[in-house]
Amino acid sequence: MPHAEACDVFVIGGGPAGATIATLLARQGRRVVMAEKAHHPRFHIGESLLPANVALFDALGVREQVERVGMAKWGAEFVSQEHGRSVRLGFAEGWNKQLTHAWQVRRADLDEILFRHAAQEGATALEGCRVRDVAMDAEGATITATLDDGATRQWRARFVVDASGRDTFMANRLKSKVKNPRHNSSALFGHFRNAWRAEGEYEGYITIFWFKHGWFWYIPLADGTVSVGAVCWPYYLKSRDKPLKDFFADTIAMSPELAERLKDAQLVDDAVYATGNYSYSGTHCTGERYLMLGDAFTFIDPVFSSGVYLAMHNAFRGADLVATALDEPRRMPAARRAFERYMRRGPREFSWFIFRVTNPTMRDFFMYPQNPFRVKEALMSLLAGDIHDGTPIWRSLRVLKTMYYGVSAAHPRRSWQAWLRRRRNVRDLGPLKGENVLENR
Repeated sequence: MPHAEACDVFVIGGGPAGATIATLLARQGRRVVMAEKAHHPRFHIGESLLPANVALFDALGVREQVERVGMAKWGAEFVSQEHGRSVRLGFAEGWNKQLTHAWQVRRADLDEILFRHAAQEGATALEGCRVRDVAMDAEGATITATLDDGATRQWRARFVVDASGRDTFMANRLKSKVKNPRHNSSALFGHFRNAWRAEGEYEGYITIFWFKHGWFWYIPLADGTVSVGAVCWPYYLKSRDKPLKDFFADTIAMSPELAERLKDAQLVDDAVYATGNYSYSGTHCTGERYLMLGDAFTFIDPVFSSGVYLAMHNAFRGADLVATALDEPRRMPAARRAFERYMRRGPREFSWFIFRVTNPTMRDFFMYPQNPFRVKEALMSLLAGDIHDGTPIWRSLRVLKTMYYGVSAAHPRRSWQAWLRRRRNVRDLGPLKGENVLENR
């Protein structure tokens, strides 16, 4: 084996979580190595950002670069066949009127910006470097990786950060990854040219189309293409008996409003992708000498576009935890407990609505938004990612939840049928079959 090179922190993965924490730790003067198994730019799904991301980009010093590659996103549109109508909701309608917009981005562009910036800030940023083993001990870890040319390299690190995304490197080895029993979904997606686009500020709105097997996203990008995906229950994808491209076309046809927007569009590179096992979490996200960030720890349904925000925001908190482990180890047990609680807060707040977004009662709320007790403003703040900065939305969100339960109780037959349907839909049917299966990292 090669001689092990020394570093303070080794980061597995060069996506938003990994690049963010690598930047912050390098700024602290740490010796940081960040290993990305692919080469930037590389494809990734998850292109819609939240207004709460803007402050994070400012803190990192990359806002102008992100703005140059992004399509301004001022809000979201929801389209319901059942109601025969659509509604647009702007982020400026939220509680904090300063959180007005974010961007839709090609993740290949965003991730490369963050990765290169980490290198500029002092991190050693390696591409084509696949981590094969992490051997933990009381003093740190020995990391073994292989390069594209087959060469092997080793590092000796005082701390390891797993930001490997849906590869869930550490969770797989620790057997700490658990499928979410309350939300089991899959997705198929592609990019289109010449798709319909709105005018003015509405051009950048993300659109959510509900249909009988789940929901579609429709994300206009700055290069003129549109990202379109269907998040659906696994039983539907398991029913596929034709090529993925044809199956995707049939799925789009189930939403006449979406099909109309795509009637003159063409698939980019004739490519359609699928991914399964969509929602999961870890039993824990920290150890004495390691932590897991972003999708390496948990992944929830992307209907509210929370993934990149939670990954980056928690990386800021994670950098503080790493500093505690390296500089004040006596405080680490208490710091770990606090961090474990904190890491679950964001997914928990989003998930309450995600689990119910296909419920007829919640759809009614979105299709006919009202603002008693400022519940609409609070919900828009949640959709903007404004959950960590002290904005007083929680009382109004509790009122909204109470309203949801009240309306559901007033329609017992509809609510019972919706519960039974969801219970059938979330059952685990095993891995997807077929070609072109892409596991997001």
